[in-house]
Amino acid sequence: MKIVVCIGSSCHLKGSRYVVERLQQLISENSLDSKVDLGGTFCVGRCQDGVCVTVDEEFYSVSRENVDEFFRTAVLEKLG
Repeated sequence: MKIVVCIGSSCHLKGSRYVVERLQQLISENSLDSKVDLGGTFCVGRCQDGVCVTVDEEFYSVSRENVDEFFRTAVLEKLG
C-alpha cells in the first residue's frame, strides 16, 4: 500500500507535518512498515481540501483531528 501526503505550502499550513508524523507512528505501532510505503509530494492541486492524502491513488482529506480515524478506515480496514 502506498500513502502519499501533500507537503506543499497550503497543506503544510493545514498540518501536513503532524499528519506525516502521526502516520509514521501508527504504521510503526501496527507493525506495518513492510506493508505500507509512506511518502510525500508537493502540491496536488486540491489546496482547498485540507491536507491531501492518497492511498493507492484514492484521494482523502485528512486533518489533525481525523488522522487516526483515516488510518483505521483507509489503511487498517483495507489491509484486513
